[in-house]
Amino acid sequence: MSSQNVIEKPIKVSQPASNKSSEGLKVGIIGGGLMGMTLAYKVSELNASVKVIERESQKGGLSTHYDFGNFVWDKFYHVIVPTDGSLIGLIKEIGLEDQLNWSRSFTGYHANKKSHSLNSPIEFLLFPLLNLWDKARLVFTIFYGSKIENWRKLENIKVKDWLIKMGGKKNFHKFWEPLLLAKLGENYKRVSAVFIWTYIRRLFKSREHPVEKDFMGYVTGGYKTVFDRIEELLVKNNSTILLNRAVKSIKPAEGGGIEVTYDDTTEHFDKVIFTAPVNVLQQVTSPELCEVKMNAQPIEYLGVVCLVLITKKQLCPFYVLNMGDVTSPFTGVIGMSTIVDTKQTAGEYMTYFPKYIPANHEYWKMSDQEIEQIFLNGIKDLYPELKEDDIVGVHINRAFKVQPLQVLNYSSIIPKIETKHPDFFVLNTSQFVNDSVNNNIVVGHVNSFVEQFASELTTKSVNTN
Repeated sequence: MSSQNVIEKPIKVSQPASNKSSEGLKVGIIGGGLMGMTLAYKVSELNASVKVIERESQKGGLSTHYDFGNFVWDKFYHVIVPTDGSLIGLIKEIGLEDQLNWSRSFTGYHANKKSHSLNSPIEFLLFPLLNLWDKARLVFTIFYGSKIENWRKLENIKVKDWLIKMGGKKNFHKFWEPLLLAKLGENYKRVSAVFIWTYIRRLFKSREHPVEKDFMGYVTGGYKTVFDRIEELLVKNNSTILLNRAVKSIKPAEGGGIEVTYDDTTEHFDKVIFTAPVNVLQQVTSPELCEVKMNAQPIEYLGVVCLVLITKKQLCPFYVLNMGDVTSPFTGVIGMSTIVDTKQTAGEYMTYFPKYIPANHEYWKMSDQEIEQIFLNGIKDLYPELKEDDIVGVHINRAFKVQPLQVLNYSSIIPKIETKHPDFFVLNTSQFVNDSVNNNIVVGHVNSFVEQFASELTTKSVNTN
């Protein structure tokens, strides 16, 4: 992975180490999301015994699974695109390449009470909201954005200003602004152009997998299959996963290594890698291990409230229906069953209705029943043909911190983390300053980390005291 995708090298202060190789080092990994699980697999392949400590009852974090009644699938919507080289590489490495499925994806745009298909040059030319000149400028904006390498020059430009400069005011107000409002609300006015660049970059950069354009992929059984396979490989490598374990403290051990206390157990590790959020790091880690320098301007996060509707019939013909109607209670419509074969979902159809919201949004105070009623009213306005008998199940899922709000000069306000101990490492999403938080980026950062610190993760440090 190119170093320009990371603001700094993965966080670690180099310390002198002995030349003595030690087989079977015991490594603790705090956090069992995709980052922690991928790290655990990669490190266990270095002849280390790994233990993952996760506070939740399921592994996977935001990519975990959910029981929808007659089938199990991802709790929140996820898809693999042909540009996801790091993620596809992991799937191949753990032996799931034959479980990777590709389907043609379809995109729509809903505005003025009507949904428009945007899946061919003819449909794009007929798109009524823009004239030919505006459409040409829109194409130029996407093409130009996909070619930008130096993201830092975008960090001090507001996304609105950049999009107007590239594509004009009409493009912005008719096409981009409704999408930004749906995704960020009024917060979009404070966000830098890096935000839109990350999405353009992921979807339109040169592909790293030999499938046709406009295809999207998934692993048979969803991400549960991925995490179950990683767990199988961990067991094979003499490693384990502990769930429902809350870490209480992490501190240096006498004679070297790290002591981790979780629940009523204190365990010694030769090395510890911390992947949980910064606020947890501050709460449980002793000052001898690391220092977190917070900026005066706090990091703001967006969370998500997502209704998942299970139906007997297909509801949305598009994988993604972008909502140009800013009065909609949800950000967009994700027709997951246009990608995922219904044989995977007991013959039922799965549609996600997400809403991305800041920490102070009123939805956080509402009950699931209240959210359900608001969203179902919006769904019935969008799909008046939907009947009660068509609905198999309604599920509300929430995640309070999904992605940071990339305000102007975001890289200058992120917490600065300095580790002080040769056996303690930190790798978490606070380092994602020029990336959207998606699973491919997570795996890419893990690959970079392991490549840099492989020798340190397999060598015991010398206690010079």
